[in-house]
Amino acid sequence: MSEHRQVVVTGLGVRSAAGGTPDAVWRTLLAPRPTAAWRAFDEQGAVVDAACEVPGFDPAGYLTPKQTARADRSAQLAFCAATDAVRDAGGLAAAPARRAVVTGTARGGVSTLEDGLGRPNALFMPQMMHNAAAFWIASEHGVAGPGLTLSTACASGAHAVGEGMQMIRAGSADVVVAGGHDASLTLTTLLAFRRARALATGFDDPAAASRPFDAQRRGFVLAEGAAFVVLERAEAARARGARVYAALTGYGRTCDTHHLTAPHPDGAGARACMDMALADARVAARDIAHVNAHGTGTELNDLAEARAISALFGPGAVPVTASKAVTGHALGAAGALEAVIAVLCVAEGLAPPTANLARLDPRCTLDVITGEPRKLAAGPVVTNSFGFGGHNACLVLDTAGP
Repeated sequence: MSEHRQVVVTGLGVRSAAGGTPDAVWRTLLAPRPTAAWRAFDEQGAVVDAACEVPGFDPAGYLTPKQTARADRSAQLAFCAATDAVRDAGGLAAAPARRAVVTGTARGGVSTLEDGLGRPNALFMPQMMHNAAAFWIASEHGVAGPGLTLSTACASGAHAVGEGMQMIRAGSADVVVAGGHDASLTLTTLLAFRRARALATGFDDPAAASRPFDAQRRGFVLAEGAAFVVLERAEAARARGARVYAALTGYGRTCDTHHLTAPHPDGAGARACMDMALADARVAARDIAHVNAHGTGTELNDLAEARAISALFGPGAVPVTASKAVTGHALGAAGALEAVIAVLCVAEGLAPPTANLARLDPRCTLDVITGEPRKLAAGPVVTNSFGFGGHNACLVLDTAGP
């Protein structure tokens, strides 16, 4: 890849049930320790679901009490994660007009929406806006260049990272804060997903409920969280002596128009998305060292993705991890969190195991890593994100070249 096209990751920040720092998330994944716990609501009796909640979250030290009162929990999570990423990068090393922010969210300020229905206060509209997090991040970190918010369901965070890369490649920004966020552990959201038969049910132990690719999977476990990266031109990052975690080398996005909520059974949209990302990164399928799967633990998504991976790389030909077994499914934050995980896989040369996989569904002809972390062969890492509406995103990360 020519120097002017290379985009690198210089900062990471997360807020997740698996940990409040990238290192903490990494340790939780390597163990692996699933983070789902029971979450109960009263609605004609007890309503109980497994969920992955960010433990003890407090934005104090990041947002003032006045700012906290003006921001939905989702935006608060995003602000803290993005600020950590900026600090990790050593600041945004570009003029304000050359800085950009791209956020992704599936649900925006849904907790504000539910709390305020029928009794909205003066802050109701700005709190529930999908783009509120982008405002808070831009205002804190002096971003005067492009500011965008994307909403492509569960692919939102990955699309935000990919579009941030494209901004740098196109020359419209030199540094981009990009990531995803959602805080959707609300009664309405949980009830809606349960009634759609999407949530994992029937488990005595909530930690065992998220089971991607397992023969006994019964749906996904809802999570909340935020994850952000700082992207820079490789030349500029090296010139200032920045620590470079990895290079973001490829990005694919396709629209699978098969069904509003279900992927094409043979994974055609997912495979086309991965093909596009590999072509963008200028690598072949045989070069890929690892795939971080979307891996929700729902039958339709697992089967479609497994078929797409097997068709592109060959059955069992590439090691696969499904990190949602540990982290849960954080909707718009998921793709960005898994981009951070993919960055760490590249930086450490290691892939975490998939938790809760007792027996691989025989229809999923994959080499899913279980038990212990696996040392990876040299090569790029792929991370997949697929969302309702047929929105697909795929990112390719690699070690940064000289």
